[in-house]
Amino acid sequence: MYGEIAGEVWRRAARLGGTRLVAVDGPSGAGKTRFAGRLATALGPAVPVVHTDDLLDGWGDQVTFWPRLEEWVLAPLRAGRPGRYRTYDWEAGCFGPEWTVVEPAPVVILEGVTSARARIRPELTLSVFVTAPLATRVRRAQERDGGTLSAYLEEWRRGEDAHFAADATAHHADLVVDTTPHP
Repeated sequence: MYGEIAGEVWRRAARLGGTRLVAVDGPSGAGKTRFAGRLATALGPAVPVVHTDDLLDGWGDQVTFWPRLEEWVLAPLRAGRPGRYRTYDWEAGCFGPEWTVVEPAPVVILEGVTSARARIRPELTLSVFVTAPLATRVRRAQERDGGTLSAYLEEWRRGEDAHFAADATAHHADLVVDTTPHP
């Protein structure tokens, strides 16, 4: 599957300057990070993956982080220059001092909730919406986070639901992938 998707990305034109921007969107616990990593491997060496969680300024920045992403990463890549961002330290509650550089590349993957939003769709080479049933997503999030973030994630899911309904993200995706485990 990943090889086929990678082939499709390579067949499509770059739309963010000289970069083929691939968005991997979907709700928390759906499997976006794993999907993005496997797709990056299938695309070849040196495909950067930018995780939107790294750009959030805490739990309240779920959909409002976009100007930071635009300024730090997308605008430079669009112009053929390296982007860069500081990763949010969730334990310290602030951005770290170090910058992560995103070199202009033939393909860059943008992974995370709202990464395929309407604002960026005209510049996406491919958008993937990763999903799974709520019970599966909740279980995965609890396993990932040790259950310590349950209260935050309940509010987060409400925000996701509101965003996805207003944005019609899944409807506009080039590909919808259900990561429900099959027996």
